[in-house]
Amino acid sequence: MNAIEVKNICKSYGRVQALDDVTLSVGRGEVFGLIGPDGSGKTSLYRILCTLLLPEKGTATVDGFDVVKQMKDIRRRVGYMPGRFSLYQDLTVEENLQFFATLFGTTVEEGYDTVRAIYSQIERFKDRKAGALSGGMKQKLALSCALIHQPSVLFLDEPTTGVDPVSRKELWEMLLKINEERGITMVVSTPYLDEVRRCGRVAFLDQGRIRGIDTPERILDEFKDVFNPAPLKSLHRGTGEGLVIEVEHLVKAFGTFRAVDDISFTVKRGEIFGFLGANGAGKTTAMHMLTGLNQPTSGTGRVVGYDIRTEYEQIKRHIGYMSQRFSLYEDLTVAENIRLFAGIYGMSNREIKEKTDQMLRQLKFEDHRDDLVGSLPLGWKQKLAFSISIFHEPGVVFLDEPTGGVDPATRRQFWELIYDAAHRGITVFVTTHYMDEAEYCDRISIMVDGKIKAMGTPEELKREFNQPDMDHVFTYLARQAKRIDN
Repeated sequence: MNAIEVKNICKSYGRVQALDDVTLSVGRGEVFGLIGPDGSGKTSLYRILCTLLLPEKGTATVDGFDVVKQMKDIRRRVGYMPGRFSLYQDLTVEENLQFFATLFGTTVEEGYDTVRAIYSQIERFKDRKAGALSGGMKQKLALSCALIHQPSVLFLDEPTTGVDPVSRKELWEMLLKINEERGITMVVSTPYLDEVRRCGRVAFLDQGRIRGIDTPERILDEFKDVFNPAPLKSLHRGTGEGLVIEVEHLVKAFGTFRAVDDISFTVKRGEIFGFLGANGAGKTTAMHMLTGLNQPTSGTGRVVGYDIRTEYEQIKRHIGYMSQRFSLYEDLTVAENIRLFAGIYGMSNREIKEKTDQMLRQLKFEDHRDDLVGSLPLGWKQKLAFSISIFHEPGVVFLDEPTGGVDPATRRQFWELIYDAAHRGITVFVTTHYMDEAEYCDRISIMVDGKIKAMGTPEELKREFNQPDMDHVFTYLARQAKRIDN
């Protein structure tokens, strides 16, 4: 008997057909990939299989139990790690794990062997609140919580989004080891092609329908237009006059811990500057100082001509910013979000109307002007958030992992928007965990343990470290880190 049987499942939300006659099966102990563009129906299928949603038509069983008639039996046997952060941010690491163990009627001690390989890496931070963890540590804790009751089936909805390349590889090695040793069936969705290739089989879900189920190699080859879109044709090289960012000996300390430890660099007008580093390297802390959200402990910095120590309110008015966590209001429509932020930027009603129409045409969002932002697929939200962040034509826009969890085709479209902004003279300061995106930057810095360890064009860095691509450059430098994901 298969671990999962799905037959003719349908699910709709008003006019949107999220799942349309979906049929698939997953063998016991299999690592099965569920892949597809944003809005294809993956999360809806996960929620049905975890008994969080009811299907409108069709049947499904998990571990032999019906998802409608035997919900309680399924909930005792499955682990689920949703795409969005699933932990309680005000509880500590240890308290989160204890809570999930109690929820399933077990104890941390009983399930510790199952999570040992993962949890032991973060156990030293057991008294730290979950909200204060780096992206990689959050995912390790969330995975530990999903496994603590020793499930027979594990559902992972993009478990490595927001995790740096080195930590992603380590997390997958742990998953495959758990699968091999304990025989847990795993259903995983991911936008990373290297992770897709680690699955035994994958199902390609598109617009609510299964378009193919086969080995990763065959699916990725058959649908290469979706998963391997052509790279951007011409690399942008910023040649603008003047410096938009100037940083000298910048330090940010929390007690005796230096999150940012004496960094210096400059960024030119119209340049696409990649700011890379492993989780906990200090990237987000540095970005918070440059955007006026946090004050440095020592050192100096100027952004669009303003001092980061004394003129941070001026900086906020002259920059754009898109955070890791989606920065728009989901209970407002697309048009309402645009008007709200444009008003904050001090734009006139006439200018807002003209630019709104222009932006919606560029994004092909004309028919979605009155849609609630919360109803949009992730990739659409990200493109909208970026477009709004540069709506007022700022001198520089800061993008903190803007394409996390977005499918390859949508990521390419996103970078076309970045190129267009840079060609208009807007400086783009971007962090990313996708190393193919690093290749698109004019210059790159790589942080390790709070310090900048390398800086140059992608070509210069590959030559300097004698590596074939930016993924290998990043891995080479990140593995030299001495502090662990702080």
